[in-house]
Amino acid sequence: MTINSSEQQDGVNKSARTSYSNLPALDVSLAFPQATPATSKFPPCASDYYNFDGLLTSEERAIRKKVRECAEKELAPIVAEYWEKAEFPFQVIPKIGALNIAAGTIKGYGCPGLCITGAAVALAEIARVDVSCSSFILVHSSLAMLTIAQYGSEEQKQKYLPSMAQLKTIASWALTEPDYGSDASALRTTATKVEGGWILEGQKRWVGNSTFADLLVILARNTTTKQINAYVKLKKHAPGLTATKIENKVGLRIVQNGDVLLKNVFVPDEDRVPGFNSFQDTNTTLSISRLMVAWQSIGIAMGVYDMCHRYLMERKQFGAPSATFQITQQKLAQMLGNIQAMILAGWRVCNLYEDGKMTAGHASLAKGWITSRARETVALGRELLGGNGISTDFHVAKAFCDLEPIYTYEDSYEINNLIAASQQEK
Repeated sequence: MTINSSEQQDGVNKSARTSYSNLPALDVSLAFPQATPATSKFPPCASDYYNFDGLLTSEERAIRKKVRECAEKELAPIVAEYWEKAEFPFQVIPKIGALNIAAGTIKGYGCPGLCITGAAVALAEIARVDVSCSSFILVHSSLAMLTIAQYGSEEQKQKYLPSMAQLKTIASWALTEPDYGSDASALRTTATKVEGGWILEGQKRWVGNSTFADLLVILARNTTTKQINAYVKLKKHAPGLTATKIENKVGLRIVQNGDVLLKNVFVPDEDRVPGFNSFQDTNTTLSISRLMVAWQSIGIAMGVYDMCHRYLMERKQFGAPSATFQITQQKLAQMLGNIQAMILAGWRVCNLYEDGKMTAGHASLAKGWITSRARETVALGRELLGGNGISTDFHVAKAFCDLEPIYTYEDSYEINNLIAASQQEK
């Protein structure tokens, strides 16, 4: 009996491998013909069990319908590929812009002036298919645009908001720093007054859209007043400003988060946001964005349930559809119950906002509780899909990973609970 040397074995193995190892993967419809992948046809909505549509106005239903149709048609076929590559699908920006939802609740200046519920369901419908694309809108609209709309000068509003509303100018919002995440009020980035403007020095991290944004809204500490101010900085040809992509993420891979370095960056006086003068102004902006993040989580959970519902009806094991087994049904019912409660909680906070009664505690409780229920829901969905629960072809694996940063950003579950609890003491 002859035993091949290691070198000979390697030679044999390499020769054998070349006959199959370089072939492209089978199309998933051929590789797994029992279930329809999300990339070929996104599942119909089965998660609105309590008929939330019945609580919406005709305008809000129309917004929901047009955004759902766009997300399923334009995003569903491509987002898994872009998620794998950790790249942003820039070709969808004009299509999202045409929906006229980018500016959310902002009125005037070419903005749609949606009610908060309309803006929320629009964001949820994008998140139902891909939460990264909804995060692109969230950063641009509910953070950067809202800061300018609420605190900017009339000249700033006229200059920036119309093109931002059409997504012809893309914005980013820079708060978080390497040393200060949850303790955002302690930020170190400084703004020093000089003749004709301000010099910004510091570093920001986890800044969404920052690698390709046309402008950044940067939060920095005024070295004279020691208060937090906001500054608009056009990114193009900005000496001293660099934004580099954060690599190696396991969630929100499509979102282009960046590390932003500010070294002797000059901002003219006219681009300091005049009404933004304290960290309380930051909290006001964050309260609205936290409500929007809660609706992102509702959208993610709905998309996962919709996928699981269709998959388990199509997938057969032991001679019957997987959906007919009681242990499977129990998990589906738990997911469905979570989603109905999440929707109703989110809707009620929108009502409070419209009535001028929403507090920071309301928004934080919604963000913390809804994201925690979404996390449970998506984890159950991953279990239900078995091996295919780790394949992005069937949507759930991607949503499972993407929900983790959603659970953490706009402050963590713990911080949001602390904010909600502190409001109860007042």
